[in-house]
Amino acid sequence: MNRVRLYWILQILGWGSFAFVNIFFASLSRGISAVQLWAFVVLAAFYLLSTHSLRHVVKSYGWFRLGIFRLLIQTILALLALAVANVLAQILINLAFGTLKPEEDFRSLVITVNLFVSFLYYAFWFLLYFLFHFLDNYNSSLRYEAKINEIRLNHLKSQLNPHFIFNALNSVRALVDEDPDKAKSAITRISNMLRFSLMMDKKQVIDFADELATVKDYLELESIRFEERLEVVYQIEEESFSYKIPPMMLQTIVENAIKHGISNLVKGGLIEIKCREGLENELYIQVKNSGFLNPNASKSKREEGGHGLENTRQRLRLLYGDQASFRIFNSGSQFVITEIKIPKQRVTLEYQTQ
Repeated sequence: MNRVRLYWILQILGWGSFAFVNIFFASLSRGISAVQLWAFVVLAAFYLLSTHSLRHVVKSYGWFRLGIFRLLIQTILALLALAVANVLAQILINLAFGTLKPEEDFRSLVITVNLFVSFLYYAFWFLLYFLFHFLDNYNSSLRYEAKINEIRLNHLKSQLNPHFIFNALNSVRALVDEDPDKAKSAITRISNMLRFSLMMDKKQVIDFADELATVKDYLELESIRFEERLEVVYQIEEESFSYKIPPMMLQTIVENAIKHGISNLVKGGLIEIKCREGLENELYIQVKNSGFLNPNASKSKREEGGHGLENTRQRLRLLYGDQASFRIFNSGSQFVITEIKIPKQRVTLEYQTQ
């Protein structure tokens, strides 16, 4: 079920039950009029809106990224503020529905009890919200670990693919006598790529600069194989280097562009990598390659033997939720563009709030 829909269902059921219980016991003890009934409904609606406002604050300011002491202090202050607002709302609701009893409702003991009860309701709501957040992130972490292990194995298989190694070593062998310095450089690049794959560990995100360095090593190797058939263009804005991205994500896209684009063209073609910062602190990564994406081909056929575009989509979904986007499309009849948007804030897998 959609997370937002689940949230609203739980909110409505929870505070709806609160109103029902209050109405039920009020009718048992002293009877209840239609006016009093609506007063309870409006109070429940206030609880719903005020807790939703608290959720908005928690999400907007990343409370679950705070240390435990600061989180505790901010939570207590917020719950106290909501409790005070709730007591004032009760007075206004009673006044609006004509059920206000000044001689009782304004007594210090009654106000104190209402304040304490309201604080307890809000604290209970926040505790449930925090537990749901914790359990949901735990499940997301398990899904992420399973997916990242699958991606790591698939990528290592791709990097160590005999065909890839055969082409790379053949290119180096041809350079040993012709250009020994260039051959040494090519061997170093192969070593760097393999080391990067093996040392990726279980990091969810890495510096953009590290990912770009590996991509450049890969394209330098492919340039040896394709020679003048491969043209590489980089358009990287300086702001891009302040971002972190999922490891091997850009590498996966570039490999896909080489295998399904450039390799199928007799005259070769262009690989153009653009990275820029958007207006709302997001990183836009665009890989443009010569070729054509057949929209009539089945999804499985388009990705057959590829480098995991679907895995890339799933990783983005697990890490960033709806804040990231992925799309691949034709640009005219000669180029294919793969475009990714990544938010700058920390990944929601670790701190994914509802």
